Amino acid sequence: MLNLEGLWTRYEDPEPLLEEISRLDDDKATARMQQMYLEPINPDLVTERIREIKSAGVVSCASVTPQRTTGLAPAILAGELDMLVIQGTVVSAEHVSKTVEPLNLKKFIRAFDLPVIVGGCASYQAALHLMRTGAVGVLVGVGPGNACTTRGVLGLGVPQATAIADVAGARMRHLDETGVYVHVIADGGMSRGGDIAKAIACGADAVMLGSPLSSAEEAPARGFHWGMATFHPTLPRGARVRTTVRGSLHEILLGPAHENDGRMNLFGALRTAMATCGYETVKEFQKAEVMVAPALQTEGKALQRSQGVGMGH
Repeated sequence: MLNLEGLWTRYEDPEPLLEEISRLDDDKATARMQQMYLEPINPDLVTERIREIKSAGVVSCASVTPQRTTGLAPAILAGELDMLVIQGTVVSAEHVSKTVEPLNLKKFIRAFDLPVIVGGCASYQAALHLMRTGAVGVLVGVGPGNACTTRGVLGLGVPQATAIADVAGARMRHLDETGVYVHVIADGGMSRGGDIAKAIACGADAVMLGSPLSSAEEAPARGFHWGMATFHPTLPRGARVRTTVRGSLHEILLGPAHENDGRMNLFGALRTAMATCGYETVKEFQKAEVMVAPALQTEGKALQRSQGVGMGH
């Protein structure tokens, strides 16, 4: 997914900047990235980047914050994007602003000739409101991402399992009311195959991956990952984190894995988890029994933890 407010839509050639980011000291990374992201977004580059993705013969998807959605809409349509994600720390169906005309999500989605996913959210009521705008999917998660500092900076967040389960409940109510199924997408905290399996078991239809994909050899950030709010000009809510390059994109998603910590062959792990629990499909797996077990990751793993191997990382 292309971030329409990232370096690729601000610079013709962002490669030198990405190389510089990978070499920055930790104490200088945020300030330097804020400077880089002061370059205005180029609508022509928005259209060009979308077309580049489409030329590869894949589904094109891009994200934009609510405050820039209307302004970039013409460039998005010109590029013939396949799916749009309107994404923020928390997105509301009823925006309020004293300085600019707020985005009317329901009006925009109904008039926009593309499927739209919206988020984040972390509660039953907020998710239900978003679903009623006509969105085809809802992103779930406030602060669980590896690069996100929202929970520390703003003091906001909901445990991801709770958030997913609550939003899944809103999905069922919306389905009963309208007959329309809205997909629930777990966004944040998906580091290992086990995280994905637990998200599905809690009710998610899909997951949004960030740091695992940044670990791929093909990723442009050279083993680093940062979120959309890392470079905010006045209140950064993210950090540049090292993920290290672990293997190819195919190996990370589909294997084979050459490590034993669950960070590779993510969907092979999901398939094995489903089979172990006796489920054949994702829809069936969403009905799996779930329990809260903090000791599950540490029980009987003293040697792994003391040696820093396997689940002891």
